[in-house]
Amino acid sequence: MENIKPEIIGLIAGILTSSSLIPQLIKTIKMKEAKDISVIMVISLMCGTGLWSYYGFIKDDLPIIVTNGFSFCLNGVMLMLKAKYSGDDKN
Repeated sequence: MENIKPEIIGLIAGILTSSSLIPQLIKTIKMKEAKDISVIMVISLMCGTGLWSYYGFIKDDLPIIVTNGFSFCLNGVMLMLKAKYSGDDKN
């Protein structure tokens, strides 16, 4: 592990963390249902990942910028799906 650059470890960690939302996105799209998704949680995550991305720009740290930007986008999609499926009879 000593030969691995810290940036690579950061990218791998960030990708794993950021992509954890993908199964929920897929389920929401397939089921066309988002009643169990908390808007407050998604907005909180978006604020956090947005601030982490900003921090990454301040520190000029590409792994922080890329992975948190990706996570911010995924959470934005989840928020849109929540809005889209909120009016359905299922919810």
